Amino acid sequence: MTKGLFRLLLILLMCFATPAGLAQESRPNIVVFLVDDAALMDFGVYGGEAHTPNIDAIAARGTLFTQHRATPFCAPSRAMLLTGMDHHTAGLGTIREVLPTEHRGQPGYTMALEPGVITLAERLRGGGYRTYMTGKWHLGHEEGDLPIDQGFDRSFLVDASGADNWEDRPYLPYYREAPWFEGREPATLPQDFYSSTFIVDQMIDYLETDQALDEPFFAFVSFLAIHIPVQAPRAFTDRYVETYSVGWEVIREARWQRAQELGLIREGAPMAPPPATLDAWDWDTLSEEERALASRRMAVNAGMLEAMDHEIGRLIDHLRETGVYDNTIFVVTSDNGPEAGDPINGPVSNWLRWTGYNWDLETLGERGSYVAIGPEWAQAASGPSSFFKFHAGEGGLRVPLIMAGPQVPDEGRVEAFTVMADVAPTLLDLAGVAHEVPDTLPMTGRSFLSLLTGETESIYGPDDAIGLETSGQAALYRGQYKLVRNMPPHGDGVWRLYDVFADPGETRDLSDTHPQLMREMRHEYRLYANRVGVLELPEGYQVEQQIGLNIIERMLSFYWGWLLSGLVIIAAGLWALWRFIGWIIRHRGAIVSTEWLRSLSRTVRNRP
Repeated sequence: MTKGLFRLLLILLMCFATPAGLAQESRPNIVVFLVDDAALMDFGVYGGEAHTPNIDAIAARGTLFTQHRATPFCAPSRAMLLTGMDHHTAGLGTIREVLPTEHRGQPGYTMALEPGVITLAERLRGGGYRTYMTGKWHLGHEEGDLPIDQGFDRSFLVDASGADNWEDRPYLPYYREAPWFEGREPATLPQDFYSSTFIVDQMIDYLETDQALDEPFFAFVSFLAIHIPVQAPRAFTDRYVETYSVGWEVIREARWQRAQELGLIREGAPMAPPPATLDAWDWDTLSEEERALASRRMAVNAGMLEAMDHEIGRLIDHLRETGVYDNTIFVVTSDNGPEAGDPINGPVSNWLRWTGYNWDLETLGERGSYVAIGPEWAQAASGPSSFFKFHAGEGGLRVPLIMAGPQVPDEGRVEAFTVMADVAPTLLDLAGVAHEVPDTLPMTGRSFLSLLTGETESIYGPDDAIGLETSGQAALYRGQYKLVRNMPPHGDGVWRLYDVFADPGETRDLSDTHPQLMREMRHEYRLYANRVGVLELPEGYQVEQQIGLNIIERMLSFYWGWLLSGLVIIAAGLWALWRFIGWIIRHRGAIVSTEWLRSLSRTVRNRP
């Protein structure tokens, strides 16, 4: 069966499967805002310092989730969000930038959505929805991998882990260029490009173009904010310089206090200690210049969040003006916790300077500058939680989730456990579109519509085991307990057991006091890993080392022609030099004799 015929049958099947109680024209529109690398407490409504009035307003007229989990890596979380299934099953066992050679091309590690996997967009389009996507994709750009091939009618995207926010340029030497596409065609960016503005502009353009159509729409707005490089207009950044001048220790303590006040953690719950690997944790040991630069880094981060929120407000205003706002479901979430990577202080810094980047204090965050908040600010951003992105501590996994719109309670709050794969089946229920599609893999996520309606208090029972794993960073939740392994460089690879309800900071390891529970959860994790196809990591694997190796390999593939030409030129030069030296050696007698006689003659003629 051809792919086109399959899609036609899919549309017919899903149209007939639409529940009779939900007429085509009455079904809600859906807008998903996906933020990159935002911590649980980064939005104002969760206690963050950044001014995010539009996100906060969505929360005020909707429901706030406090126990939502993603994976600790971006593409795996995106695969879960868009497919409703475990990311290994979908084909994104990790991100391609850190993939070891041994895993390449293996089932679950093809780094693109695999056969039998269809997206939320595909399912919604089969149910009569228009589908659009703008922003970061990171789920493959080979033939058949782009959004236009995965259920989206229109798309403008960058298929990379990140890109510059001001210009059409890559942010790491892993990429030769920033791979922007419109539909299937490579695309260029406008001169006045700023990522958050452009991503919203493009979505508004798609909605306006198809405004006369009767079908409801699904809009996936996937921001680059606040991924490295952190960049923002100066007008937003300047508002936060003084806020962060107190240092990361003070900010983290303040977030811990606010987390208790907001009920994100229990009163008196201990705060996780920072990893021992954070050498600069003592703010007072920094020089005045170092503190100024560090403060400005985090100010740019907050400024980028506010700039993104401003653009969210523009899209909301457009939906109001076109009369569809009241019938639109909004989702706001993040793909993982805060980013601790710091290319500025690593070997990549030389490449950054060679390609024209700078990190001058006065222009930090503006065009041409490169900013990363680093591990100390990432730990502060995670508040009372342990670790950050690329780790399975709560700081890497526990992320914000907000929903609003038809069938979603105003000023609601859900404290039940949910994971990213649960979002897709929930949206299908809200849209009245069937979950099951013939000849495709089933979703593994569970709809939490019953949580929104108040019919149930939890979608997972106390004995349900929910596993998460990416590049060795692993966790398994069961009721109030969490089995976790955090790998180097900041973790030690040891399995530990925590009661994350009483101890969300993961400060008291229960492995010795609950040995039977520890054995049971280790067994359940192995069952999960076998079920979804988790591959064992090569001996000595570390994420940061692997990305370095992959960068070198990619750069060699980009420039092998130049390198080969250079080697040929050098070899030819050495060969010519060797021939010349040989000629001199063979004729040295004649050369010395002739030159000696000429020299003697000149000397005699010139004597007085």
